[in-house]
Amino acid sequence: MIRFAYPGVLLLSLATPAFAASALPAVAHVEGGAIEGTISDGVRAFKGVPFAAPPVGTLRWKPPQPVQPWNGVRPAKDFGNRAMQLPLFADMVFRSPGTDEDCLYLNVWTPAARAKKKLPVLVYFHGGGLAAGDGSEPRYDGAAMARQGIVALTVNYRLGVFGFLAHPELSAEGPVRASGNYGLMDQAAALRWVQRNIASFGGDPAQVTIAGESAGSYSVSAQMINPQARGLFARAIGESGSVLGREPLPTLTQAEQQGVAFAGAAGATSLAELRAMPAQRLLEVVRQPGMPWFGIVQDGAVIERAPLETYRRGMQAKVPLLAGWNSQEMHAGAILGKEAVTKENFAAALEKLYGDSARDAARAYDYDVAEAARDLASDRWIVYGTWKWIDLHSRIAPTYRYYFSRPRPETTAGKPADAGAVHSGEIEYALGNLDGNKVYRWSEDDRRVSATMQGYFANFIRTGNPNGAGMANWPVVNHPAPNVMRIDVRSAPYNPRDRERFEFHDRQQEKP
Repeated sequence: MIRFAYPGVLLLSLATPAFAASALPAVAHVEGGAIEGTISDGVRAFKGVPFAAPPVGTLRWKPPQPVQPWNGVRPAKDFGNRAMQLPLFADMVFRSPGTDEDCLYLNVWTPAARAKKKLPVLVYFHGGGLAAGDGSEPRYDGAAMARQGIVALTVNYRLGVFGFLAHPELSAEGPVRASGNYGLMDQAAALRWVQRNIASFGGDPAQVTIAGESAGSYSVSAQMINPQARGLFARAIGESGSVLGREPLPTLTQAEQQGVAFAGAAGATSLAELRAMPAQRLLEVVRQPGMPWFGIVQDGAVIERAPLETYRRGMQAKVPLLAGWNSQEMHAGAILGKEAVTKENFAAALEKLYGDSARDAARAYDYDVAEAARDLASDRWIVYGTWKWIDLHSRIAPTYRYYFSRPRPETTAGKPADAGAVHSGEIEYALGNLDGNKVYRWSEDDRRVSATMQGYFANFIRTGNPNGAGMANWPVVNHPAPNVMRIDVRSAPYNPRDRERFEFHDRQQEKP
């Protein structure tokens, strides 16, 4: 039993499995051979574990292939390479050695003590717009979850043009005549690896939760409709994002046209020439003005049809879902530009954005103009799609919605705290990793919020229900209001009264 106590806070009691007195060795046996990790502070860690063959040479833009066996005991004490990517996001901190196409590695953290029963499993997909990121980032570190009696994994997957390029020649190669979505195939391959190997780390393959933030959350919503991932997980967590946003996914034909244009920009006249190009050269082409942002494709295979149709028909994985977003996913300037935050300027922006529907928009966002502009910017970018995912999934399975509103504190360099909880600002709180981020002056209130959010997440990973002893009751979203858990210094369910906003976006989406 682990208890967190902070001034003026109820004790949060997190039930963890019983452990035997004996410790487990730092060696585990997985597909490919034996691996040796490390043991520290009650946690065994295995880093840089291959779950598929390196997707290099002729395997570039191929579905992930089986792991290549090795002789002896393979060291698993350091992170593997991160996927090929450009330096896109300043807040990313990597512990991996560098970028490389040879990037299909995962990391496992598990209790060092021998558990008396199989442990629940968390598989976390990193964010980064499907173009950047890495499982080595300290904010995703799995040690804190392992101390809660959970086997935690982070997974690397191919990104950008390496992970999501579609091309007619690529489509012609495969038996299903589709291409793109190799990054999603990598994630599904990692989940299959978990099913076959997680028992070696004390994990229960029947109790796997997939989770992720931003692009990782998009990935979770995609794996819930990916036939390759069917039956490979029992629960899902999404933080800020889904494939059900305002813009539909590109069709295979559209994505193939993008691929042909990219090949032309790279100076390749065939797929063979494109495969033969150095990886760095492909990144240089991606960097050129006018190049597309490669992402998830409605390819007819991994994503069989429009995700909105699949979710409306209730054809997604019928597993419990915990999902939500932050109070300041986007700033008001995304709507108002450099104009002052006034009702007149907001009305002018609505007129420009929505024309004949501007009055409808004004009714939906008829409250404090600074909050309304911030909310509209957030909704247009990532919040509406997250809400739609929650709303549709709640019709077929237990679904829990959160609203994270704790701003990160002042930085150690003296930068003031943000006005709200910015995009990705909840990750360290949810995974118990505040101490891994040295940028901020974390307070006891921050640790209190982290204990609460990690407690809810850990309970959900164990049981499919976030509730536990000593914690405010969190109802499912179709329970009579209040039914959304606002996570902050004083966490409690509340009634957000925001459906009118999202129904406005529904109407916009349905316009021809």
